[in-house]
Parts: sequence; structure tokens; C-alpha cells
Amino acid sequence: MSEFKADDLSLNQSEASHFASLALKCISKEYPNKPEHVLNERNDVQSPKTLHPAFYGCYDWHSSVHGHWMLVRLLKLFPNLPEAQQIRNALATNLKAENILAEAAYVKQPNRQSFERTYGWAWLLKLATELYSWDDPEAKGWFQNLQPLVDVLVSQYLVFFPKQTYPIRTGVHPNTAFGLTFAMDYAKQVGDEKLKALISERSRTYFGSDIDYPAVWEPGGEDFFSPALIEADLMSRVMKPGEFRQWFHRFLPQLNAGQPKSLLQPAVVTDRTDPKLVHLDGLNLSRAWCMRSIAMVLADDDPARKVLAESGRVHARDALAHVASGDYAGEHWLASFAIYLLSMPESQSSKR
Repeated sequence: MSEFKADDLSLNQSEASHFASLALKCISKEYPNKPEHVLNERNDVQSPKTLHPAFYGCYDWHSSVHGHWMLVRLLKLFPNLPEAQQIRNALATNLKAENILAEAAYVKQPNRQSFERTYGWAWLLKLATELYSWDDPEAKGWFQNLQPLVDVLVSQYLVFFPKQTYPIRTGVHPNTAFGLTFAMDYAKQVGDEKLKALISERSRTYFGSDIDYPAVWEPGGEDFFSPALIEADLMSRVMKPGEFRQWFHRFLPQLNAGQPKSLLQPAVVTDRTDPKLVHLDGLNLSRAWCMRSIAMVLADDDPARKVLAESGRVHARDALAHVASGDYAGEHWLASFAIYLLSMPESQSSKR
């Protein structure tokens, strides 16, 4: 996005309006569509909108979910957006109680227990978190409408994770750390102590003993997460600051010295029309938000804090220039990553 100034990575209303227009165009665009759909019988051959009356747009289910999250987030931040009424109309249409009940019923069908696990689950809980924390009459209604689907997915977290012996450390959708990160945010926001306790225990079991992580192997060719940084971002939520700082320096012991370079330099994207290669723009955005988040937990005089802050700004500037590329391969999802990054604090004294 050329509107962003090199030294200003905050979000203003004009930029928010631009992002809102991308999401509004996307969430009602049924095709092209990539369904994650198990056919149990002949009658299961249905259109995306029939299968998913709430989240049928944006190419796939999870992108539709975080497109809705983005619209809620933008309207909370900028209630006077020119698109405000259009956003409310779209949310009211898609988040109707009957639509969400249909979504919940879909997930509960046989052979669909792994549907959108855990990437889509996490974004749905992020949408719920955003609605829950919004002091707005309509938002309270949408949150209540969403609850049947939230309940199903929270139940799936509670059933599945005790059975998952090993974490999935990939840089794409099934990444365990990301799935737990947004779920922890939800659990803390709504006061779900059972879910919070499970996430804390699983996170420590999966990642608490990690040392000298081989981040030099990153990035992978189609990553949109850094397995190293997304794990650290999760642990910053699970651990108290003092414990986290000790863990983090065992985990990435060379970061103080600006190593490894492959983790701290933006990934190169060679073709933004390729739906897998354009993932690397998302990687640069998610790296930037993880670096911001982690840096805020480190001590003010920690050299790693400066390394992360500077690298995060470089990653953000690189990626934000390409969010609105004009090609649907990236445009249907990158804006949500950009808004998550831009709507979080860039720096502040450590206090978590």
C-alpha cells in the first residue's frame, strides 16, 4: 500500500477505509472458493454459501472468518468510517443466528472433527473476542449469535489438545502455537479458566523445554508464520515476564547479536499471483506483529528488544507495500494480517 509513510506504521481513518473496502468486497464473494469439505453422502455436494451461510466468501472459510474480524476491529477503532453502515449491514446479514447454527451443525457432522483445525478455530475465537470486548448493542447481539459455534470449537479444543502428543511446528495453517495463541486471548478475555488452564499446560509441555531453536532454517518456501516467533509470542502470553525473558534467551540465544539473519530479514516474494508464494507476504506481516509483541515483554535495556523492534519495522514496511496487490491470491487474506499488525502498539515500556 503506497499510502503508508516509511516512518509511520500506525493506522489512520483513510487507510482503515481502504482496508474495509477490501474486506467488504471479499466476504460476499462466493467464487473462486476452496472448500475444506468432507462428503459424507451424495447430498453433501452443495455450494459454498449453502454449506457455510455465514462464512462462504473470501476464497476459504478461515479467510472469511478473519475478514469479519477485520471489519469488527476497524469499526471499533474508527466508528465514523464512511463504510460504517455498510459494515454493520454485512455483519448483521452474515452473523444471523440461523446462519451460525448452520455453521455449528456443519462442524458437528461425522468426519469433520478436523475441519479448520486449528487455524480457522483460532480466528473464530478472535472474532468472538473482538465482539465480546466491544461496548456496542449490535455487537452484543452478534456475539450471542456466534456463541453456538464458539461453544463447539471450545469443546473441540478441550477434547483434541489432550490427545495431541506433539506440537505441529509448520509455518502454515496447522501450526499449534498460533492455534493456542488466539485461543488464550479468548480465554483470558471471557474468563474461561478451563480453556486457559489447558492452553497453559499444553504450551509448557510442547514448548517449555525448547532451547537453541534452529531458526536459521527459516523461512520455508510457503510459510506465512515463523514457527520460532509464533511460538515465542505464545509463550509470552503463558509465562510471567521474568520467566519468559529467561526462556526466550535460551530459545533464541543468538538474537542479541542479530542472528540468524534469515529470521531478521524479510522474505522475498517472487510471484504475488501464486497462492502459495504470496504466503511470504503474510510471513513478513506475522513476523512483524510477533516481533512487536515479544519486544514489549523484554526488558527495556535488553539488546534483543532493539533487534526485534528494528527488524519488525523493516518487515512491516516491506509487506504493507503489497497488501493491496490487486491479485485475489493475496488480497483475500493479507489485509487481515495487516490490520492485526497495525492495530497493536508498536512500542512501549515492558510491562506484561
